[in-house]
Amino acid sequence: MANGIAKYSSGRIIPMHGDLRKAMRSWHRECGRPIIGPVIMSERGGAMTARSIVNWFHEAYAALDLTGCSSHSGRRTFITRSARAISKVGGSLRDVQELAGHRALSTTERYIEGDRIAQRRLISLI
Repeated sequence: MANGIAKYSSGRIIPMHGDLRKAMRSWHRECGRPIIGPVIMSERGGAMTARSIVNWFHEAYAALDLTGCSSHSGRRTFITRSARAISKVGGSLRDVQELAGHRALSTTERYIEGDRIAQRRLISLI
Protein backbone atom coordinates (compact mmCIF):
# COMPACT_ATOMS: atom_id res chain seq x y z
CA MET A 1 0.00 0.00 0.00
CA ALA A 2 1.30 3.44 -0.82
CA ASN A 3 1.97 5.39 2.36
CA GLY A 4 0.42 8.56 0.94
CA ILE A 5 -3.10 7.15 0.72
CA ALA A 6 -3.17 5.86 4.30
CA LYS A 7 -4.13 7.87 7.36
CA TYR A 8 -1.04 9.72 8.65
CA SER A 9 0.94 8.15 5.74
CA SER A 10 1.08 4.90 7.71
CA GLY A 11 0.71 2.35 4.90
CA ARG A 12 1.30 -1.26 5.80
CA ILE A 13 1.18 -4.74 4.34
CA ILE A 14 -1.43 -7.06 5.84
CA PRO A 15 -2.21 -10.70 5.07
CA MET A 16 -5.24 -11.30 2.87
CA HIS A 17 -7.75 -14.10 3.43
CA GLY A 18 -7.67 -16.65 0.60
CA ASP A 19 -11.35 -16.13 -0.25
CA LEU A 20 -10.84 -12.38 -0.54
CA ARG A 21 -7.73 -12.87 -2.68
CA LYS A 22 -9.73 -15.10 -5.03
CA ALA A 23 -12.59 -12.58 -5.23
CA MET A 24 -10.15 -9.69 -5.87
CA ARG A 25 -8.45 -11.59 -8.70
CA SER A 26 -11.82 -12.32 -10.26
CA TRP A 27 -12.83 -8.65 -9.94
CA HIS A 28 -9.52 -7.56 -11.47
CA ARG A 29 -10.16 -9.79 -14.51
CA GLU A 30 -13.75 -8.51 -14.79
CA CYS A 31 -12.49 -4.92 -14.85
CA GLY A 32 -10.06 -5.63 -17.70
CA ARG A 33 -6.95 -6.04 -15.52
CA PRO A 34 -6.22 -2.33 -14.87
CA ILE A 35 -2.72 -1.48 -13.68
CA ILE A 36 -3.59 1.68 -11.74
CA GLY A 37 -6.66 3.35 -10.29
CA PRO A 38 -9.24 2.64 -7.63
CA VAL A 39 -10.37 -0.91 -6.90
CA ILE A 40 -14.01 0.09 -6.47
CA MET A 41 -15.43 2.91 -8.57
CA SER A 42 -18.06 5.42 -7.52
CA GLU A 43 -21.32 5.70 -9.46
CA ARG A 44 -19.64 8.49 -11.43
CA GLY A 45 -16.67 6.33 -12.35
CA GLY A 46 -13.96 7.79 -10.11
CA ALA A 47 -12.48 6.84 -6.79
CA MET A 48 -14.93 6.69 -3.91
CA THR A 49 -14.59 9.37 -1.26
CA ALA A 50 -14.79 8.66 2.46
CA ARG A 51 -18.30 10.17 2.46
CA SER A 52 -19.46 8.00 -0.47
CA ILE A 53 -18.27 4.88 1.36
CA VAL A 54 -20.18 5.92 4.50
CA ASN A 55 -23.29 6.49 2.36
CA TRP A 56 -22.84 3.13 0.60
CA PHE A 57 -22.70 1.27 3.91
CA HIS A 58 -25.72 3.21 5.23
CA GLU A 59 -27.78 2.21 2.18
CA ALA A 60 -26.58 -1.43 2.31
CA TYR A 61 -27.48 -1.79 6.00
CA ALA A 62 -30.87 -0.13 5.43
CA ALA A 63 -31.60 -2.51 2.53
CA LEU A 64 -30.82 -5.42 4.87
CA ASP A 65 -33.04 -3.86 7.57
CA LEU A 66 -30.10 -3.66 9.99
CA THR A 67 -30.24 -0.90 12.57
CA GLY A 68 -27.42 0.52 14.68
CA CYS A 69 -24.77 -0.34 12.09
CA SER A 70 -22.29 2.09 10.56
CA SER A 71 -19.49 2.08 8.05
CA HIS A 72 -17.20 1.32 11.00
CA SER A 73 -19.15 -1.72 12.26
CA GLY A 74 -17.13 -4.24 10.27
CA ARG A 75 -13.87 -2.77 11.56
CA ARG A 76 -15.08 -2.99 15.17
CA THR A 77 -16.25 -6.60 14.62
CA PHE A 78 -12.93 -7.58 13.00
CA ILE A 79 -10.89 -6.11 15.85
CA THR A 80 -13.08 -7.69 18.56
CA ARG A 81 -13.05 -11.14 16.91
CA SER A 82 -9.32 -10.93 16.24
CA ALA A 83 -8.59 -9.97 19.85
CA ARG A 84 -10.56 -12.98 21.07
CA ALA A 85 -8.87 -15.41 18.67
CA ILE A 86 -5.28 -14.16 18.49
CA SER A 87 -3.98 -16.26 21.39
CA LYS A 88 -5.17 -19.43 19.61
CA VAL A 89 -2.60 -18.82 16.87
CA GLY A 90 0.25 -17.72 19.14
CA GLY A 91 -0.20 -13.99 18.63
CA SER A 92 -0.86 -11.05 20.92
CA LEU A 93 -2.94 -7.88 20.99
CA ARG A 94 0.08 -6.15 19.42
CA ASP A 95 -0.62 -8.17 16.25
CA VAL A 96 -4.25 -7.02 16.26
CA GLN A 97 -3.04 -3.43 16.77
CA GLU A 98 -0.77 -3.70 13.72
CA LEU A 99 -3.53 -5.20 11.58
CA ALA A 100 -5.84 -2.36 12.61
CA GLY A 101 -3.15 0.19 11.80
CA HIS A 102 -3.34 1.84 15.21
CA ARG A 103 -0.32 3.64 16.59
CA ALA A 104 -1.27 2.89 20.19
CA LEU A 105 -2.64 -0.28 21.75
CA SER A 106 -5.02 1.89 23.77
CA THR A 107 -6.78 2.83 20.51
CA THR A 108 -7.23 -0.84 19.60
CA GLU A 109 -8.53 -1.59 23.10
CA ARG A 110 -11.36 0.93 22.64
CA TYR A 111 -12.66 -1.15 19.72
CA ILE A 112 -12.77 -4.44 21.62
CA GLU A 113 -16.19 -5.26 23.04
CA GLY A 114 -16.44 -7.28 26.24
CA ASP A 115 -18.15 -10.67 26.41
CA ARG A 116 -20.01 -11.33 29.67
CA ILE A 117 -20.41 -15.06 28.93
CA ALA A 118 -16.67 -15.45 28.36
CA GLN A 119 -15.99 -13.47 31.54
CA ARG A 120 -18.20 -15.84 33.53
CA ARG A 121 -16.47 -18.87 32.00
CA LEU A 122 -13.06 -17.41 32.85
CA ILE A 123 -14.04 -16.77 36.48
CA SER A 124 -15.36 -20.34 36.80
CA LEU A 125 -11.94 -21.65 35.71
CA ILE A 126 -10.07 -19.72 38.38
